[in-house]
Amino acid sequence: MRELRQRKPNRLFAYDYSQNGAYFITICIKDRHEILWDPVVGATCGRPYLSDIGQAVENEIDRLNAAYDNIAVDCFVVMPNHVHMVLIIASCGRPQVAPTTISRVIQQWKGVITKQIGFSPWQKSFHDHIIRNEKEYCRIVEYIQNNPLNWEQDCFYTPK
Repeated sequence: MRELRQRKPNRLFAYDYSQNGAYFITICIKDRHEILWDPVVGATCGRPYLSDIGQAVENEIDRLNAAYDNIAVDCFVVMPNHVHMVLIIASCGRPQVAPTTISRVIQQWKGVITKQIGFSPWQKSFHDHIIRNEKEYCRIVEYIQNNPLNWEQDCFYTPK
C-alpha cells in the first residue's frame, strides 16, 4: 500500500496568531482556477475588472474591518486566482472571551463567501507571513499594490 505524503505545517510552531501584529496573508483558489477577474472585460490602468465572485471577495474584505473590532485590513488585492492582504491585529489590551486568531478570521471569511456564491472555490488553508518590521511591511505593501501590473510574472500565473 502506498504511503501518503505528510503535509508540511503551514503555521509557525508555538506562535500565538491572536497576538497584536501585522500578517501578510495569501488565500488561493482551488486548482488555481482564474475566477476572480473577468477575462472578457480585462483591466484598465492596472485595475482589473472583477468577476461577480471577485466582487463578492472584495466586498467581504471591506467588511472585515467592521466584523472584528480588533482586526484591520490594511492593504489587499484580488488577483485572478488568489488574494493578498495585510491583516493587523490590535487588541489594545481589551480582554476577549475567545481570542481572534488569523485562522478563525480567514475561516469565517471564506465561509461567508462560500455561502454567498453557493460553492467553495478555496484551496485548503492559506499562506501567512508574520511581518516583523517596518521595512518588511513597506516591501510587502508595495508588492501587493504592484501585483496586478506584474500578473504574468506572478508565481500563481499559468500561461494559456
